[in-house]
Amino acid sequence: AAAGMAAILGASEPAMTGRYGDCFALIKRPGEAPRGLNASGAAPAGLDTSDLTEGGALQIPNDHPAGITLPGAVDGFCKLHGDYGQLGLDQVLGPAIDNAQAGVPVAPRVAFDWARWHGLLHGVARDYYLKKGAPYEAGDIFRAPGQAEVLRRIAENGRAGFYEGDVADDLIASLQALGASHTHDDLSSVDADYVSPMSVLYKGHRLHELPPNSQGPMALLLAQMIEQFDLSDMDPMGAERAHLEAELGKLAFDARDRFVGDPALSGRMDHMLAPETARHLAALYQPGVVIDQAPLLTESAHKETVYLCAVDSDGLMVSMIYSIFKDFGSGRASDKYGILFHNRGCGFNLLPGHPNEARPGRRPMHTIIPALLEEPNGALTAFGVMGGQYQAVGHARYLSNVVDYAMSPQEAIDAPRSFA
Repeated sequence: AAAGMAAILGASEPAMTGRYGDCFALIKRPGEAPRGLNASGAAPAGLDTSDLTEGGALQIPNDHPAGITLPGAVDGFCKLHGDYGQLGLDQVLGPAIDNAQAGVPVAPRVAFDWARWHGLLHGVARDYYLKKGAPYEAGDIFRAPGQAEVLRRIAENGRAGFYEGDVADDLIASLQALGASHTHDDLSSVDADYVSPMSVLYKGHRLHELPPNSQGPMALLLAQMIEQFDLSDMDPMGAERAHLEAELGKLAFDARDRFVGDPALSGRMDHMLAPETARHLAALYQPGVVIDQAPLLTESAHKETVYLCAVDSDGLMVSMIYSIFKDFGSGRASDKYGILFHNRGCGFNLLPGHPNEARPGRRPMHTIIPALLEEPNGALTAFGVMGGQYQAVGHARYLSNVVDYAMSPQEAIDAPRSFA
């Protein structure tokens, strides 16, 4: 169900997500520990950022070919389906194939994104994602027959339908024409892997997050920092709470940008997640003082992704997030099938020796994070928020809304949001 929903969103929210995207998931079966899936792609073997570093850049621009890493989501969906699915892949992807072929009515929020960001589309992507050069409007029918055909190939052949054959030829030829270094070997090497989630206790409630290269550790650090304060005396929508979260958030962002990067270089984050680290950082907070924001090292502002969750009658739970990073990703698409290329490599920095330095074969730091919340009585909630950099702060706010203010899940997710 989670993979099927994600597949549908590639055509119904094309500015937010798509086939050439990345995905993370948390999976929980009753009586078993949570399991994480890291379906994020790495940089290709031929990645070269010398033109940027020689110019003194610290980040990869959104429209630079180096920002297009490899796509992990399709492999992740196929792996989840193979290990947990009970329906045929053709049944799982059937609704998404039908929607992409016949067309999807454009929703008001999707039309808003189209109107705001259609200028980021370039080249053949304008043919596939604009209506005679103009953005689609609410109520228009958006058709993506190329996406439908790609999904048919996946339904018939699994991951090979995407990472090999005609679809792979289209992806690689189009990428190389843009100046990217991707090869068929890079594409076929994509391998989503299962990982052990990380967790902390917050007033008896256990928050589960994914390890690096996701920013999950930041959410866990921030939760431990907030726990040092009595929020029950603060208005949940008031200035005092907003200020507290903003200031602690700045400190947590700084820790994230120091330590989170490729999984092989970031380790298990023992220092960042140690209780004494949270206590030390929380002690820097002063109610009447604004802390200077350290410059974010890891990527440009972005607010684009989709979050979804599913639970079946046996209690199997999936918390999933899926993204092409910026609005319409890199703004470039493959020539034959119109598959938008993400630009998740803009999550790298260009600092020599940093765990998140852009290097061949490395995975960039990801802002997208799914979560699970386990209550003292054993009840579980799959949850997530959208909004790029905000997500770790949003997880801590959702947690606090539920625990400190006894909000229902709907109230907690609907409540106003802010961050530094």
